[in-house]
Amino acid sequence: MQNHMFRSGGFRGLMLAGLVAGGGWTGAAQEEFLGRWALTIPGGGAGWLEIKKENGWYDGSILWGGGSVVPVSSVFFTDGTLNVTRTREVNRKDAAGKVVRKQQYTELLSGRVDGDTIWFRQFNPRENGLGVDTAEFSGKRIPPLPPAPDLAKVKFGEPIVLFNGRDLTGWRLVESGAANGWSVQDGVLINRPDKDSGKHYGNLRTEREFEDFNLKLEVKVPKGGNSGIYLRGIYEVQVADSYGRPPDSHGMGGIYSRLTPTVNAARPAGEWQTFDITLVDRHVTVILNGVKIIDNQPLLGCTGGALWSDEFRPGPIYLQGDHEAVDYRNLVLRPVVK
Repeated sequence: MQNHMFRSGGFRGLMLAGLVAGGGWTGAAQEEFLGRWALTIPGGGAGWLEIKKENGWYDGSILWGGGSVVPVSSVFFTDGTLNVTRTREVNRKDAAGKVVRKQQYTELLSGRVDGDTIWFRQFNPRENGLGVDTAEFSGKRIPPLPPAPDLAKVKFGEPIVLFNGRDLTGWRLVESGAANGWSVQDGVLINRPDKDSGKHYGNLRTEREFEDFNLKLEVKVPKGGNSGIYLRGIYEVQVADSYGRPPDSHGMGGIYSRLTPTVNAARPAGEWQTFDITLVDRHVTVILNGVKIIDNQPLLGCTGGALWSDEFRPGPIYLQGDHEAVDYRNLVLRPVVK
């Protein structure tokens, strides 16, 4: 993705000059960077960035493809440029493979705003110390969240049975080249990845795509099991063996790394569990095993593993299958009628 700011090294030159010069900033100029940004990161993956100012400090959080939303290392401004640093830790090993030192590498993301688009250049030092890898990417400003919807007034359409209990009609792998651990057994949609094969097993998505809806289903996870239910392909409702643990956004029913359930309503591994999930106007309600654990809460952006970062694009229901064994049944969706 090219932009006039990046051509002929112009953006890089501006960025480096700004780092040296500093100063020249006005508070009004910095304000245009504040808020939440839906990123399309190098390689086409989904990302997310929030820049905020609190008590005189600039700070930020980032999601980079997979994993969790995490704090950035620093946020600073130089003559029209937003600079964000991320620090990663790399293990230095000797010839025998023993870790002898933990080395930290700091990556720089430098961006400029053009309307509701932010254009970034990534500067990533190579682990061997020889040079810097660069890449360009962009993001779109995320509009402010609307008020929480009155769910009592929301109208839902006729139920759509997503899984017929016989075969995988209406479903396909998200990654066309991945190994397929999904099949149907005794009316149940099962995933059985062979963890010893070294293969990457795929996630399963509906052919159809949806906007807002209510989704009901049943799921069963084994001991230590881990899966996820992605709403519209971008928000993960975590599925995991977390019985008896404190509530956590990475536990059963949490919106992964974003929303923590008020209580842990998970059942023990090996038991069927029920989900009743409602997504309306970027707000989500999760009822797990008859207990409302997330009550019409706002979603600030996509979660790790999202198919894209655009929160206004229709998307599929997709089930995470690249981790552990999991069983699903009775998947029924009712779309919101506008």
